[in-house]
Amino acid sequence: MTLLEALDLPAGRGCTALVGGGGKTSLMYRLGAEVAGAGGRAVLTTTTAIRPPEGLPLLTGAAGLERALEPGSAVCLGRPGADGKLHHPGQAALAAALALADRVVAEADGAKGLPAKAPSAFEPVIPLGTDSVVAVAGLDAVGRRLDTVCFRSGLACHLLGVPPDAALMPALLARLLTSPAGQRKGVPPGAAFRVLLNKADGPERLRAGEETAARVRALLPGCRVVVAALRQEDPVREIFG
Repeated sequence: MTLLEALDLPAGRGCTALVGGGGKTSLMYRLGAEVAGAGGRAVLTTTTAIRPPEGLPLLTGAAGLERALEPGSAVCLGRPGADGKLHHPGQAALAAALALADRVVAEADGAKGLPAKAPSAFEPVIPLGTDSVVAVAGLDAVGRRLDTVCFRSGLACHLLGVPPDAALMPALLARLLTSPAGQRKGVPPGAAFRVLLNKADGPERLRAGEETAARVRALLPGCRVVVAALRQEDPVREIFG
């Protein structure tokens, strides 16, 4: 099963925004490859900052986008910054991508490489035209100290009402993922909300994923949760909902 199918993303043109930590970039590239592999046109971009892609055409604006988007293609869209990363390509370029691509996938916040995060006041930056939001978390965070696995851990402690040395167990991770002040922050009205729990690379993490998924669905009935290992050839492990 593909990730597009597992996440049950909306059909037709639109944008899927990725938030959280623990695998957003990997998920973005996997979704782009699946769209292209099905003969579609995918644009991968960011409203924050990402590392430049390897093996994908890079466009810095709307110019040339239509020519680059052949059937069965994926391109990356972003403005190079002085930090060596790609940044928000601008509203005009995003509008062009939405008009031309079968699916736009955008990283909408950053996590400094950590498996979990709490959004600040200015995060996430959800693009116009977003019809689906996927909150991502790495299961390698489960059972470890919150202040070592969560970006903006002070905000997470305040949100969850726990000290910095609290263990991030499935119940707390589920609250962080589903809270309107957590990873559900800024989801546009009517947009689909999904959760992807990444790094289910062994039995212990798979069990942690199953428990976290159950907690998510108890807090947010009907929410679709996918437990996955994005670095594996067949990444989908389990689907809830």
